[in-house]
Amino acid sequence: MSTPNFAVSAIALAVLQAMSGAARAEAVDPAAAPDQTMPEVVVSGVKVRASSASVAGFSNAPLLETPASVSVLNAQQMLDLQIRSTTDAAKFDASLSDAYNAVGYAEQFSIRGFKLDNASSYRKDGMAIAGDTQIPLENKEQLEVLKGLSGLQSGVSAPGGVINFVTKRPTDTPLRTVVLETRERGTLYGAVDLGGRFEDSRFGYRINAAAERLRSYIKGADGNRKFISAAFDWRISPQALLQVDADYQRKSQITAPGYQLLNNATLPNVPADQLLNDQPWTRPVETTSSNVGIRFDYKFSPDWAATISANQHNFKRDDYTAFPYGCGAQDLYPGFCGNGDYDVYNYISKGEKKSPLTAQALLQGRFATGALQHELTAGASFFKNSEKWGDYLYDYSGTSNIYRPVVVTPAPGDSGPVTERRSDNERGLFAQDILSLNQQLKLHAGARYAQVKRDEYVGVDAGKVLPYAHTDVGFWLPNVALVYNVRPNVATYVSYAQGLEHGGVAPMGTANQRRALEPGKSKQVEVGVKADIRPDLSASVSLFQIRKGLEYTDAANTFVRNGEAQNRGLEMALAGRVTPELLVGVSATALNTQQSGTGSATLDGKRVTDVAAFKSSLYAKYAVPQVRGLDVAANWVYSSKKAFDAANTVFVPSYHVMNLSASYATRIGDVATTLRANVDNAFDKFYWRDVTPDLGGYLMPGASRTFRVSAQFDL
Repeated sequence: MSTPNFAVSAIALAVLQAMSGAARAEAVDPAAAPDQTMPEVVVSGVKVRASSASVAGFSNAPLLETPASVSVLNAQQMLDLQIRSTTDAAKFDASLSDAYNAVGYAEQFSIRGFKLDNASSYRKDGMAIAGDTQIPLENKEQLEVLKGLSGLQSGVSAPGGVINFVTKRPTDTPLRTVVLETRERGTLYGAVDLGGRFEDSRFGYRINAAAERLRSYIKGADGNRKFISAAFDWRISPQALLQVDADYQRKSQITAPGYQLLNNATLPNVPADQLLNDQPWTRPVETTSSNVGIRFDYKFSPDWAATISANQHNFKRDDYTAFPYGCGAQDLYPGFCGNGDYDVYNYISKGEKKSPLTAQALLQGRFATGALQHELTAGASFFKNSEKWGDYLYDYSGTSNIYRPVVVTPAPGDSGPVTERRSDNERGLFAQDILSLNQQLKLHAGARYAQVKRDEYVGVDAGKVLPYAHTDVGFWLPNVALVYNVRPNVATYVSYAQGLEHGGVAPMGTANQRRALEPGKSKQVEVGVKADIRPDLSASVSLFQIRKGLEYTDAANTFVRNGEAQNRGLEMALAGRVTPELLVGVSATALNTQQSGTGSATLDGKRVTDVAAFKSSLYAKYAVPQVRGLDVAANWVYSSKKAFDAANTVFVPSYHVMNLSASYATRIGDVATTLRANVDNAFDKFYWRDVTPDLGGYLMPGASRTFRVSAQFDL
């Protein structure tokens, strides 16, 4: 089904639902059903903040009692803030930053200054999924961010943290929501959210569908996206619950690669909307992704329960780019020529595939030993993943210019046959006990044993495939924390954790390109304070230090792990309702990043690239008392300067971005309606949002001023 037809079908469904709702309303006798009378105005966003999350433990737990830094956006907040992607959500959390987040390619992020691992740092209901494309939010109830090490909870994952996407589940009452949106450059978006119970109320359903015609702020980086999902549950008995879900997304969009330094020394002066991947033979990147998940919960008693869950994820990508890299005329690799010339390569990599399968079994219970109260979790996990690709085409095609684009002829050829190049297998055993030492003091003590296996393609010699590189190692990952409740609504904590991550994959162009390094451990110490100032207002402060092995490309053009990366930081957050009319969200992160132990004067003591020393996000929404249902809001994002290169010879300047919005909740006929309007980057500031060291180093401009409007219908 084409995107336009899909969108028309969604709109037709919305109209049908609205008409049927109106018909039902007309058929009801008001005298017979006075309790069904609806108020004149519906105000959305009643739940102003999430108060619990599962990403930092093994079950949904109050954030106040969690000895970790966690931020959460729930589904209602994502509707209110017009969040359509994780990139949109990152604007409201200062700990998240772009990390080669190229338009039309993959949403990739860093947390606390460490880039996330696409194979293990992105989770759906706690299960690993590939982070190599835009992860759909239409069927997500919460977007949870755990900041810092997650070895106990997740096993293998990057030290920065984990982003967990919690799936929407069937509702107890009928849910019929339609959202339509348009943006000034021609983006059209439509989504439907349907939920409820069947006639046999033991069975429930949740259906989500969306279609999007993509018109990026970068001219020519166009495409489309289609998404559909379904979730069902079966309340087998008061003790047993079975949940299943599935989703599918197809996205096609021309990607927008970044810029390199002129003469490999100077920031270019370019417009934010220019596309370098703009050739007559340019083709969109085609991606498909899907999930099938299952979860079974059984309560043996009020104090003991077991859970078994699994998820199969599949990802496929055909990657096409007229890729800009280097300046042959000046023998600069990387770097564009001083006059703006750059070399264009025909890059093709078809049939890239990933298929992670995750399964987990948990036993959880409460019991006492004398005066000590215990909350015990014990379990086992399994993860396997197969990655397949073929030899890519990456051949020189000609020279273009950032100021005067030139049409070049594509180099002939295609990518090679697809075979399995890397397979991973991880088995884990874990346990955690939360001991209540007294009414105010709790000790969280746990550990995971992870057995990590990897087989990796090495290459071909004399026409024969060389033996695969084999890794089979085991790691203990301890985690301990002490939580002290100063008052029932104020908690302090101190924690120590160890984490484990797969070695980084050598970038394209290095001597060991696409080879992964051995797994490596990281260590973290954190202290923090959390307070629920009121039921609808919370605050938190955390201070942390993370150390891990430093990975970089050395003077011999080999990707290595050598020396140490140390990130020390302070995080602050305030979220909730300050007054009946004023809602606020404040997030700030100060980071000190340092590299050491490499023996290289160009690296030791230098700041890590693409990491701001200070970043903040302030959000405020005000309900105008004179106009019922009208809210006005503003979001101010600030980032200090960031190092472009490892030697810290070039920095990109700091920036401020202001986003403005308004919403109006009313009724159109019998349909509760919320109208929203946004102006992103209201003052049209140019800024470099992403300064990635990947592939030799690229600069990606942020979006210029963009207008968008939407309508939400709750039928």
